[in-house]
Amino acid sequence: MYVMSGPLVVRGSVSLPEAELMWRFSRSSGPGGQHVNTSDTQVELRFDLAATESLPEVWKRRALERLAGRLTDGVLTVRASEHRSQWRNREAAAVRLAAVLAEATAPPPKPRRPTRVPRGINERRLREKKRRSETKRGRSARDW
Repeated sequence: MYVMSGPLVVRGSVSLPEAELMWRFSRSSGPGGQHVNTSDTQVELRFDLAATESLPEVWKRRALERLAGRLTDGVLTVRASEHRSQWRNREAAAVRLAAVLAEATAPPPKPRRPTRVPRGINERRLREKKRRSETKRGRSARDW
């Protein structure tokens, strides 16, 4: 079991306690030497989103809704195996989990208020179009 230096900060003052994070280590796939057959460098970080008490209820509901396709029985799983050391893969997995949760718990964007194009801008655009067309018409020599 890996113990982090402190709770995993999701966003603002909200963080996940270490006790709610489940770590699993396994052998990473890919090339390597003799060392690769003996070291468990791939990291799998699991977080039980459905049972957590550390997230505000609104955030939890929002995350469960948005991450429904990624959850297995309410558990969010993140894997990291891009680094050769287990320690760096642990950091990568923790950062990835925090990023996924921060994005999933973010408030929805404010709805766009439709606005009209000002009349002056439209008139200026039409004047410019007319001027361009006159310039181009003047370039063509019709009476050969």
